[in-house]
Amino acid sequence: MSRDSLDPGDVVIIGAPRSGTNMLRDVLTDLPGVTTWPCDEINLIWRHGNRDHPSDELRADQARPEVARFLHKAFERRRRVDGAPVVVEKTCATSLRVEFTRAVLPEAKYLFITRDGIDAAASTLERWHAPFDARYTARKVRYVPPSDLAYYGGRFAATQVRRRRQRRTEPSGQAGSTTWWGPKPDDWRQLLAEHPLDEVAAIQWQRCVESAERGLSGLGADQLLHVPYESFVRDPRAWLDRIMEFLGLSEGDRDAAVAGVSAGSIGKGRGRLGAEATARLEALLGDTLIRHADRGVS
Repeated sequence: MSRDSLDPGDVVIIGAPRSGTNMLRDVLTDLPGVTTWPCDEINLIWRHGNRDHPSDELRADQARPEVARFLHKAFERRRRVDGAPVVVEKTCATSLRVEFTRAVLPEAKYLFITRDGIDAAASTLERWHAPFDARYTARKVRYVPPSDLAYYGGRFAATQVRRRRQRRTEPSGQAGSTTWWGPKPDDWRQLLAEHPLDEVAAIQWQRCVESAERGLSGLGADQLLHVPYESFVRDPRAWLDRIMEFLGLSEGDRDAAVAGVSAGSIGKGRGRLGAEATARLEALLGDTLIRHADRGVS
């Protein structure tokens, strides 16, 4: 099957931050006929028409006709510009608005990737403390809807001022944060005020996973495939075969596509956090963690 004979389709990767979403996207877009945006995430495209909403938790009724049309055009433009029938999109905040996304893209296929919440939270914590990356931001700015540029430019400037002020007053970064990183739930300000950052990162993971589970419920096996991160990285070739069958893909160098996949990060976050923090976060996450901890091969 050539790339030209592939049926056009949209694939949405759903997952909490640091759960292997980038890895999965990169593996898929190494295959012929599959493309994505040349930047990490397109959250501001998803939020066009709802930019004033205070969180990433968009509801299905916010997928108004003009919003849906804008997003359809964005996917079709990507398909046309890259000459690839299959468009894969990965934005972690989408895990908080699956009902909205399903209302916009009712025919899309969904890959739900989950990872042990302690490992994911520990990795997320590093991103909260990471310095500003101008190149990364510039790549994303290219895909901000033009009518929203001034709005987000002002918000970005205010955020950078707050971050600089915080670095001066709390150089170790251990006392909390005045700004938010990643998918933003409705009560993000309260979470920052009431929890240390490791707990904020863990709760963020929990909210993303639980919201995604609710939003994806009811989808059939023809539209939804759950991909446990630990299982995938232990046997990426077998999982890629399974995913390609689910997506209706057949061509491509599968071994090359998964050549960079490693199981080396399993358990790293737990080791980095230490026993006390791990136990505290395990108690905080409860049943959600149990459902999505290391699932082994499934």
